[in-house]
Amino acid sequence: MLHRRAVALNSGLQVDETALIRAAQQGDQDAFEQLVRVYDQSVLKLAMNLLRSPEDARDVYQEAFLRVFRNLNSFRFDCSFHTWLYRIVTNLCLDQMRKRKVRREEPAMVTAGDGPLDRMDSVTEDHADGDPQRRLFSGQLRVRIKHVLEGMTPRERMVFELRHYQGLRLRLIGEILGTTEEAAKNCLFRATQKMRAALGDFV
Repeated sequence: MLHRRAVALNSGLQVDETALIRAAQQGDQDAFEQLVRVYDQSVLKLAMNLLRSPEDARDVYQEAFLRVFRNLNSFRFDCSFHTWLYRIVTNLCLDQMRKRKVRREEPAMVTAGDGPLDRMDSVTEDHADGDPQRRLFSGQLRVRIKHVLEGMTPRERMVFELRHYQGLRLRLIGEILGTTEEAAKNCLFRATQKMRAALGDFV
């Protein structure tokens, strides 16, 4: 089944995505570059949110589009290009997360500049009029959530992040991860149970 949709380029021009893909498959470099421009920010944002490391996210970003370039001719429109691209990105992120788990590395955090912020760092703690007890509670909660995420399996964490931080539907998550909606739902259930068990005294 063909998936056609209009995509907006930075110029504001609406372009048929299917036409862009077919042109790129025929070797049109400009069409491929337009596809990259459509998705580059969302790919980088996804990688940064999942990995929380600018260096790792940029590596995934570059490798993802390199794989798209090498394998675009194999894209047969049996799913949306968005789903196919996100499948490549999430698989690369899963590989990175598994390597971290093996090495027991702490994911890098960036709290300044234009890099990604730890989501829990969005809570303001340093306000002069802030409640010290509330700051302590927020800090403890942030640390607890971080530890719970690191304790999940890479797939559990991936599903949890895609659902709760990216806002994707379970059906799409299943398609991206190459599994069923039911399997994604079960994985999310396990991840949520772990989070609830760890945060029981915080709620």
